[in-house]
Amino acid sequence: MIHSLADVQTKKIGVDTNIWQFCVVLAGASIGKNCNINCNVFIENDVVVGDNVTVKSGVQLWDGVRIGNNVFIGPNVTFTNDSVPRSKVYPSRFLMTIVEEGASIGANSTIVAGITVGKFSFVGAGSVVTKNVPDFSVWYGNPARSRGYITRSGILLDPNLRDKEGNSYQFNGSDYIKQ
Repeated sequence: MIHSLADVQTKKIGVDTNIWQFCVVLAGASIGKNCNINCNVFIENDVVVGDNVTVKSGVQLWDGVRIGNNVFIGPNVTFTNDSVPRSKVYPSRFLMTIVEEGASIGANSTIVAGITVGKFSFVGAGSVVTKNVPDFSVWYGNPARSRGYITRSGILLDPNLRDKEGNSYQFNGSDYIKQ
């Protein structure tokens, strides 16, 4: 479903994807299946959005942004793609920013150009991410720092791999599991 008040120029949109009012999606963009692109989102040409992605209101995805499958992008998350922006001066190529499978980025976070946000990681609301975020890790703050870990199912773990009830977890190569 593409809302009648959206300006969607691309033909590369997967089935069961919803694009709401006041969105602009340029011709070169690619959006996967079963996505929800909320109102007031701008998606530039050299952008790839995977399957089952939620992009909340007020987000701009600039050239060079790659969003993996099952990613959540909170409201007003800001991506950059130029490390030294100047008016009417463009780099020969924009930096690539990658958000890998299952990652979640909280509202009003800023993701600096060239960053990789790892698989199933979690960036807390209002964070400024200036470094790569490893898989299954929790980062927040300004600048964002590593604060712990997270399971695929979203259980937050402290730096000692304990949940809020004190249960210990161990990484098995693909997830943290309770011991």
